[in-house]
Amino acid sequence: MQISESVIVVTGGAQGLGRSMAEDFAAGGAKLALIDMNDEMLQEAAAECSKLGAAEVKTYNVNVTDEAAVESAFAEIDQHFGGLQVLINNAGILRDGMLIKCKDGEITHKMPLQQWQSVIDVNLTGTFLCGREASAVMAKRGIQGVIINISSVARAGNIGQTNYAATKAGVVAMTVTWARELGRFGIRCAAIAPGFIETPMTGQMKPEAVERALAMVPLRRWGQPAEIAHSARYIIENDFFSGRVIEIDGGVRL
Repeated sequence: MQISESVIVVTGGAQGLGRSMAEDFAAGGAKLALIDMNDEMLQEAAAECSKLGAAEVKTYNVNVTDEAAVESAFAEIDQHFGGLQVLINNAGILRDGMLIKCKDGEITHKMPLQQWQSVIDVNLTGTFLCGREASAVMAKRGIQGVIINISSVARAGNIGQTNYAATKAGVVAMTVTWARELGRFGIRCAAIAPGFIETPMTGQMKPEAVERALAMVPLRRWGQPAEIAHSARYIIENDFFSGRVIEIDGGVRL
């Protein structure tokens, strides 16, 4: 599969890794459908992608946890573009916290159900809904497309990330399952598990926190968003890559 002229849907496409991947695809001449919940950032991302050479860019303000909204968005994408070749399932959130806190035999804190559920809803249910709708469009139209789910090195488990780690492990399980189920339609599914990637969020970290984080990375540096985009491009262009996870983490082990 080639990037040029392919219709690529990117969830969480207005910022962070999603925008970086969208800009990379734009430079390759893709047609882009950017999904996010921030209108202003969506328009900024769309303008930049157009400057970089995207064949076309459309934006969709969608909450990926809303089933009806996701169904409607993919129906619009299908109608406008005549199908889609690629879904980048990138939308996700963090709501970190310890499962419990206990001091002197007294429980001082428990992770609230809402803190757990909010991450499950976006990272897992949102990934499921978008994957379901994208694969339905591909299968219906006979398009041999590819779904790329964004997982994380935290999928193996990480202190303070019960909710996030659970979702990112679930994303990998869905990836393998979908690869096996959808292969009969010529649809591939793969995942990328980033480690510590330099983003605006890392730029706000205290120097000592940065030092602790990078001490865990054998390469002693942040990963770059462009390196994640490069991995996504590899998966898209390699027609025999399916059911596997690419770990882009600089060798880190949590």
